[in-house]
Amino acid sequence: MTNTTLKPMQPISTCEYLQLSPAALALMADFFKVLSEVSRLQIICCLKSGAKNVTQIIESTGLGQANVSKHLKVLAQAGIVTRTQQGVSVYYDIANPFLFEVCDLVCESLVSQMQQQNQHLEQLRAIKVAV
Repeated sequence: MTNTTLKPMQPISTCEYLQLSPAALALMADFFKVLSEVSRLQIICCLKSGAKNVTQIIESTGLGQANVSKHLKVLAQAGIVTRTQQGVSVYYDIANPFLFEVCDLVCESLVSQMQQQNQHLEQLRAIKVAV
């Protein structure tokens, strides 16, 4: 028989983010708003393999030039991408690769949700077949 020591109950900690000011939380919300646009996510995914100029981003995403330029400006203002002048071309790159970890977490969460929904659908199908 093993001897297990019970740890005293820890008080439920509050979310650290609740201690942030509304202005700080607004900055977080704005960051996520920037990521909430499909075209911007396409551009971010395109840049995962490395820095690209506007022409390369257009070719990779199929988006129009004006659209890409508009979204790159928003992404740069948010600090998500950086701009580097190389001769006559401007290259865009991801400012902080942690962004891909965030995207991976979101994708994993969505896959889990879809798997649960599929299980529920299968249960409903089984009930329908049994009736």
